[in-house]
Amino acid sequence: MSPKEQKAVTVSIVIPVYNEEGNISLLMEKLEQVLADLSYEILFVDDGSSDGTLEKIKALRRSKPHLHYLSLSRNFGHQNALKAGLDQASGDCVITMDGDLQHPPAVIPMMLEKWREGFEVVYTIRDDGRAVPFFKRTTARLFYGLINLIAEVRVQEGTADFRLLDRSVVDVLKNMNESSPFYRGIVPWTGFRQTGLHFKPLPRNAGRSKYSLGRMLSFALCGLVSFSIMPLRLATVLGFTMALTGFIVGLKAVIEYLFTSNTVPGWASTIVAVVLVGGVQLIILGIIGEYLGKLVVESKKRPHYIIREYSVEGSKK
Repeated sequence: MSPKEQKAVTVSIVIPVYNEEGNISLLMEKLEQVLADLSYEILFVDDGSSDGTLEKIKALRRSKPHLHYLSLSRNFGHQNALKAGLDQASGDCVITMDGDLQHPPAVIPMMLEKWREGFEVVYTIRDDGRAVPFFKRTTARLFYGLINLIAEVRVQEGTADFRLLDRSVVDVLKNMNESSPFYRGIVPWTGFRQTGLHFKPLPRNAGRSKYSLGRMLSFALCGLVSFSIMPLRLATVLGFTMALTGFIVGLKAVIEYLFTSNTVPGWASTIVAVVLVGGVQLIILGIIGEYLGKLVVESKKRPHYIIREYSVEGSKK
């Protein structure tokens, strides 16, 4: 029998929520069903909701002492809300999940079983099938293909922020102070013994998705620049390639002018060359700007989140 089976353990469930008023009660009901035989705490992180999410959580807390909450002073983003929950969770293992009921609580017992077998990270992989629109499915594949091509860690395609973390992993993550954490990359980067479980996401119970196209692009870009400097190297290679191409074309033009009569005056080729080179320069400047922007944000050392209100003892950080 493993040490985890010999002693009573506490499980922490961390759930960042933003305008999920219609999902809180049903989610709590389902979680209580699967956690009934365990010692547990459920920690909601209200990420600056503008509806009645926080009031719903407070109302439920009156009759549920194992329910706790953090209320952030504004919307700091899903990944920072996750960090807030991880910083405050006290369990021997911590399970993070979304508050829209697409992460099925029924998977939690399987995650705990893998943890008892000795795995320190149990991540989940979405089996969306044809339920996801073609555009989103295709762009997701492109993102995972690109990040796995250039990044120093491998990110499993389809992974979600629905995962179990051993206390040893949580303690490592708490000491990491990146201004824009990307946990789908950070967790694989930490190492430890990891395994995955497949799950079919449930339909959203209420409300609508908070990830617009702009937010998804920003999230993807954050992941790319957080785990690789390859875009900078590609920009350098592209710059040298364009310079060499320009030199060859220019040399060819000089030779034709001096030794042949094939030169034809015109603006088309000039315009194409100028637009092409100008576009490449702007792309390179944009890539450099992304990295410089991250350096500026990191240098300010601002907190990842600000807690406005809380119910967890000692959580005012």
